[in-house]
Amino acid sequence: MSSGGSGRQSLTEINVTPLVDVMLVLLIIFMVTAPLIQQGVEVNLPDARAKAVEAQEQKLVLSIKSDKSLWLGTTEDAAHVAYDELEDKLRANSRAQKEHELYLMADKTLPYGFVVDVMATVQRAGIVNVGMITNPAPERVKPEREARRR
Repeated sequence: MSSGGSGRQSLTEINVTPLVDVMLVLLIIFMVTAPLIQQGVEVNLPDARAKAVEAQEQKLVLSIKSDKSLWLGTTEDAAHVAYDELEDKLRANSRAQKEHELYLMADKTLPYGFVVDVMATVQRAGIVNVGMITNPAPERVKPEREARRR
């Protein structure tokens, strides 16, 4: 004797195969597009032997690319600025006026005079503390003669 029902059990399981398929497609899309996303402004920095500065927060950075284009903002989020508008943009930037501090990230192939002109414009805008962003210099190998003397 059966105790009611037709002998079939109801299916209470969910088929997760379509969900896994969608997730794998999304994963592949993100893996392909992630390298294409460019962070910040690409600048070929000069090398310098200086002590590294600890970065507590995002600082205001003025980037100058090799084509003399100017970019103002943080290293991740910068906006293009025309050279003629730089002083006005810096005066209007509340962060620059509050901190009186800016970091300059200039391409090493730029003429020295152009970088000096930009620094003078920054100074006219009321920013007195200007830091230079560089790459760490490679370690110099001592010649054998100097090593033997010591």
